[in-house]
Amino acid sequence: MTREFGKHFLVEFIGCPPDGLKHVDDVRSSFLDAAEKSRAGIIESHFHQFEPYGVSGVILIRWSHFAVHTWPDQGYAAFDVFTCGEMDPEVAIEELRRSFRAGRVEMEVRSRGF
Repeated sequence: MTREFGKHFLVEFIGCPPDGLKHVDDVRSSFLDAAEKSRAGIIESHFHQFEPYGVSGVILIRWSHFAVHTWPDQGYAAFDVFTCGEMDPEVAIEELRRSFRAGRVEMEVRSRGF
């Protein structure tokens, strides 16, 4: 018997201008906005500023999580969202693509379960 618990979206934003990926305030704002617009149901969030630049962050949502890690010097951000609920992950992905001004987006979607 197969049981799917949710979908896990693994997203890579490539060719991003470094300035939008360097600082925690910018990444946090973009990330929270994407979560809200996708109706993710934010519970709590935490973001960390690396030195000299780069950000990691996570948002706990009603249906699992969002996570982001940035490499500004490479113009790259890795984003994942795992959801088993009524949110719209594609809206979050598009919002982040626009916000990070990604030149290219690569995505893999995995079913989670057994």
